[in-house]
Amino acid sequence: MLTRRNLIQTGAAAGLMSAASPVFATVMPSQPRIAPGLLARARAALDRRPWVPNRDVLAIADYMQPSREQRFYLVNLLNGMVTSYHVAHGRGSDPYHSGYLNYFSNEPGSLASSSGAYMTADVYYGKYGRSLRLRGLDYTNSNAEARAIVVHAAAYAEPQVVDQFGKLGRSEGCFTLSQLSLQYVLQQLGPGRLLYSDKV
Repeated sequence: MLTRRNLIQTGAAAGLMSAASPVFATVMPSQPRIAPGLLARARAALDRRPWVPNRDVLAIADYMQPSREQRFYLVNLLNGMVTSYHVAHGRGSDPYHSGYLNYFSNEPGSLASSSGAYMTADVYYGKYGRSLRLRGLDYTNSNAEARAIVVHAAAYAEPQVVDQFGKLGRSEGCFTLSQLSLQYVLQQLGPGRLLYSDKV
């Protein structure tokens, strides 16, 4: 069972940079925040898709940040709470393993991360255990299902890897989290919600 302490360790609560909602005004400025341009893009992507059934939680991957940072966010759109986690990017997006995502690709076999909006689908058990399927909604990630781009956990995305090497390992294009982070993300995100990936 995840405790408050565990959640603080794996994803500190953060504020949203929005003056439009009074909920966000109560957040302490010292807490980590999502880049406002990226948040605006993600919310616009959700607004353009009224058929996405679950609109309480929005996931955002900020690939402008290096992999040593907690750059995968869960945004609770009802109360303004944000939790953040480490997430690995694709080896094809970072061929020299600098820790930075250099470019996106939607091409099969590219081993790269893709940008754009995804809708989460079912949870299943695969090569890496519990995983969350994704459906690409943009031309930039339309091959997500064919490429088996999913959310899963792996040893190379554990916080200890950052402690040792200053960066995470790389995926084959999937959104890869630590084991503990994945459990909370699957619990809060689940099927039928939007995940947005980009650099701003």
